[in-house]
Amino acid sequence: MPLPTLILPGYLARSQDYYPLQQSLNELGIPTRVVPIRKRDWLPTIGRSVTPILKSIDQTVRAILTEYGTNQVNLIGHSAGGWIARIYLGEKSYDQQIWQGHRFVHTLITLGTPHSSQERWTRQNLAFVEENYPGAFYPQVRYICVAGKAVYGEKGTSNWFAYNSYRLTCGQGNTWGDGITPIQVAHLPGATNLTLEGVRHAPGNHGQPWYGSTEIIPNWISPIFSHDII
Repeated sequence: MPLPTLILPGYLARSQDYYPLQQSLNELGIPTRVVPIRKRDWLPTIGRSVTPILKSIDQTVRAILTEYGTNQVNLIGHSAGGWIARIYLGEKSYDQQIWQGHRFVHTLITLGTPHSSQERWTRQNLAFVEENYPGAFYPQVRYICVAGKAVYGEKGTSNWFAYNSYRLTCGQGNTWGDGITPIQVAHLPGATNLTLEGVRHAPGNHGQPWYGSTEIIPNWISPIFSHDII
């Protein structure tokens, strides 16, 4: 049986937004929970410390370890949830707290995560991550970083939003990405890096698939079945 798996929502997202993904993974035989987060839980973190979210991760991880009688979990971070998870893995003091989540995480999967960014409201936190935990930092943790290739950013066209999002993130608007995160910042050196054609950042794009769509999940979830047994 695969290890229990936790889903960490993206910025300003609610746990409920990920219940369909949770259900899909449970139906595949992967016991899955979503870290309980409300939209208002994010508000104190905008441009500041993400400690409130880290506390929710740690509490949920420890509860699942006890429930399943295991020593490790798999962690899926969507969007900003991916780089927040990298802080959780770490053993350096962040906002006067140390999490050392690498002890409990077997595999970290990031979905459309901007692992670097020039956005002013995330720059400080991401600089902390990149300075202290560059790339696939912990050799005992398996890192799988997934990018979507669905929208080419072009200024002055219907893809202007993607253009602006890419430019704010990596400094270049004319590039490919999932409509929010450009491919080049969704991957990490040393990780298993995947690029999925036609995959959007989030659900709700007129039926276009996103990372959590039923037909897309097998493209990035299969490594969990290859080794993780409790």
